[in-house]
Amino acid sequence: MFRSEYADVPAVELPIHDAVLARAAEFGDTPALIDGTDGTTLTYEQVDRFHRRVAAALAEAGVRKGDVLALHSPNTVAFPTAFYAATRAGATVTTVHPLATADEFAKQLRDSAARWIVTVSPLLDAARRAAELAGGVREIFVCDSASGHRSLIDMLASAAPEPQVGIDPAEDVAALPYSSGTTGIPKGVMLTHRQIATNLAQLHPAIPAGPGDRVLAVLPFFHIYGLTALMNAPLRQGATVVVLPRFDLEQFLAAIQNHCITALYVAPPIVLALAKHPAVAQYDLSSLKYVISAAAPLDARLAAVCSARLGLPPVGQAYGMTELSPGTHVVPLDAMHDAPPGTVGKLIAGTEMRIVSLDDPGKDLPAGESGEILIRGPQIMKGYLGRPDATTAMIDPDGWLHTGDVGHVDEDGWLFVVDRVKELIKYKGFQVAPAELEALLLTHPGIADAAVIGRYDDDGNEAPHAYVVRQPSAADLTEAEIMLYVAERVAPYKRIRQVTFIVGVPRAASGKILRRQLREST
Repeated sequence: MFRSEYADVPAVELPIHDAVLARAAEFGDTPALIDGTDGTTLTYEQVDRFHRRVAAALAEAGVRKGDVLALHSPNTVAFPTAFYAATRAGATVTTVHPLATADEFAKQLRDSAARWIVTVSPLLDAARRAAELAGGVREIFVCDSASGHRSLIDMLASAAPEPQVGIDPAEDVAALPYSSGTTGIPKGVMLTHRQIATNLAQLHPAIPAGPGDRVLAVLPFFHIYGLTALMNAPLRQGATVVVLPRFDLEQFLAAIQNHCITALYVAPPIVLALAKHPAVAQYDLSSLKYVISAAAPLDARLAAVCSARLGLPPVGQAYGMTELSPGTHVVPLDAMHDAPPGTVGKLIAGTEMRIVSLDDPGKDLPAGESGEILIRGPQIMKGYLGRPDATTAMIDPDGWLHTGDVGHVDEDGWLFVVDRVKELIKYKGFQVAPAELEALLLTHPGIADAAVIGRYDDDGNEAPHAYVVRQPSAADLTEAEIMLYVAERVAPYKRIRQVTFIVGVPRAASGKILRRQLREST
């Protein structure tokens, strides 16, 4: 068993809004959130006051403890206000990909039993359609303004009393992001107030922040990585978060220059752009102090090229998963020069790890040998919503979460993730479940069978690659037709990027697809 070098931290027994904003009065007029596109700024005092007023208005509208509110928005300065207002009103927040189709959104609404939606006017059509398909949604609010819908801006004027909701941090679910776990279709991950808040405290000794630090939030808040590293963690410590709605390289670089960004939390495709794109040379990025990459594997050589170009310490990595609130490992800021290339870091405070044999899961392996990574700690999820069997398959009776990732630890405690047991595809940091795409492909009348795996493209992104068996009556079915069929029915990051036609999908006697054979095929 491997244990963290850091001292244990006590569990944080606070609702997430209090855990994050407890020092808002102390930070006062310090900018908390800045819109990187138009400069709109909210101070800590405003974020604290605004979220309390919106919470009062939500309670007045009927939001009650135990309700689920779907937050459907790109990154904006209003996103944190909506999130903390909902949790203060007693609701669980299920975060929704802003590019989800109405069908995908409706599935999440039904599964989570969401009764309320907060969205933005450009996404209102999809939200309305999803609400119609799902049923049970009482009202759709907007962050900005739209005819026929109450706005969070108007809610700031509410005179209703601030809700006084009794929250049990250990049991009550604060966030319900959706993850595919190791395989399968997306499942609601129940993260309690205590789990999320404690994970922030666990991460702090390794990656401290404070007033004067400026973090660029370009990765989405709806994803647990963005929610933790770009929203909750910096706002807990008095840093300033500069918000961008999406990744556009020129806008991203301009924001670093114009807002004197000190810290970047990114995914590998952004590291690639920083390392190789000619536009980088046109901007002054000298304010940057460090870069951390997570959400997908980062090639050590690419990391070295990026850090050398920017004149920074080596790009650090972090490791975790939605089911872990999400962090378990990170390269500490004070050890970036000492970390061996390719490591995803060391165990954060209060976290234990085992590396077990793939052939004999009961056998623990020593440093230097690769096996499945198991994690135990206070940040482990409460479970999958409505799926006790999936929860039991993920977390064993001794409290160890089986990550499905393969790795090894060196003699100094640095973890290296070398492969994945699980079949999940990570396209630019977003999770894509092969089973979901396979089920969709099989609805095409011209497809007899299909399998989907991840293959790396020329830019180093793992992308969905479909292997398709045509129906005898559809001999002229083309790759383009299949790609369009899928693209019309899923969010952009789930699209099939390549199709190979085969005579039969390789399967085991149990019917399980033998993906390894597909990966090994030319």
